[in-house]
Amino acid sequence: MQSQAIPYVLPLQGGSNVRDLGGYRTSDGRVVRHGAVFRSAHLGNLTDDDRAALGRLGVRTIVDLRGVNEAAETPHAIDGLSCRIVGAHIEPGVGERIRGAVADGSATPHVMMGFLTDHYRDYPRRCAPGFRTLFTTLSDGTHRPLVLHCTAGKDRTGFASALLLSLLGVPWDSVIEDYLRTNELWTGHIGRYPELDIDTRAAIVEARTPYLEAAFEVVRADFGGPEQFAERALGLDAAARERIRVDLLEG
Repeated sequence: MQSQAIPYVLPLQGGSNVRDLGGYRTSDGRVVRHGAVFRSAHLGNLTDDDRAALGRLGVRTIVDLRGVNEAAETPHAIDGLSCRIVGAHIEPGVGERIRGAVADGSATPHVMMGFLTDHYRDYPRRCAPGFRTLFTTLSDGTHRPLVLHCTAGKDRTGFASALLLSLLGVPWDSVIEDYLRTNELWTGHIGRYPELDIDTRAAIVEARTPYLEAAFEVVRADFGGPEQFAERALGLDAAARERIRVDLLEG
């Protein structure tokens, strides 16, 4: 790995928002292990050099959080890589709402923020099966190093990454910092929604703190917190959660 900066960004020619979740310090002074879990936008445009880079990282598993049709429309460009693809499908229902509002002229920054906030609240309420598949896979060390991704690496991947870092004991300020880095690293939004004004478009394509906070407010209100959500919704008992911490923390 070229650098231990936080986050370590993997510069891929045909990939975007690809980075290591390692390096963050926990509240008790330990550090998330580098080279074990990566987050990314979709991997459908990888070049030969990109595949070689993933190969050097030893990636064993790719967990795809995209919906079934999304995944079919942009399949993984990983020919030659000996890694397993796990479908943890979470359908992007918010996309239909956004397209409808754009088509009928009702799209405004306020409306788009409402759509995205509702969408994030659905993650713990209605999307647990997909996240359960991810965390079941992730908790088995034979599947790591692992890349988790959706289309942009922003929303579904953002919530999943924030949940993992929270379970590892990373302070909320650092969790938010990691989540917001998408705004610097994701390039897939370029050229999208040219018919919208800049503020309305930004409400769609940006990672925003209130979106992630809305999801975690549900986690706390409906389940009691990330630990309880992991146990009740994701099937990770105390032993499984401790095993993840042992595997993914240093110090």
